[in-house]
Amino acid sequence: MTPRMNYIKAAPDTMEAMMAAEETTRRLSLPQALRELVKMRVSQINGCAFCLDMHAPVARQAGVTQQKLDVLSAWRESPAFDDRERAALAWAEALTRIEQTGVPDAEYQHLAASFNERERVELTFVVTMINSWNRFAVGFRTIHTLRPDQDAAA
Repeated sequence: MTPRMNYIKAAPDTMEAMMAAEETTRRLSLPQALRELVKMRVSQINGCAFCLDMHAPVARQAGVTQQKLDVLSAWRESPAFDDRERAALAWAEALTRIEQTGVPDAEYQHLAASFNERERVELTFVVTMINSWNRFAVGFRTIHTLRPDQDAAA
């Protein structure tokens, strides 16, 4: 895969606005571990290797277990996730796949049972931001670099 362009250099003012919005997500009341789980799941759906590679170590550092990361794509079938995480992941998926789901009432009701109004808005903001970053990274083919502990042939 060949990168298409450096979007940060091409439009620094635009990317500065994105970074400011991203910085806001770091100050939300939602726990960082939950925010990172959501970012990971949305990035899986969108096929964004760059964001998955970036957020996996952050998620682990925030307390997300490796087991949760390992089974995240099958979270509905795994007992590793609590009800609040399930509500957040269902909401994230419904919003990410909005053209398919129309965001069903059942997903919203599950969300509302687990999160207060402020948290629902914050969670929606996190989902919106990671979807935006995924679109930049996938659209312009941003490549993640192998960390020293990785082997490209593995």
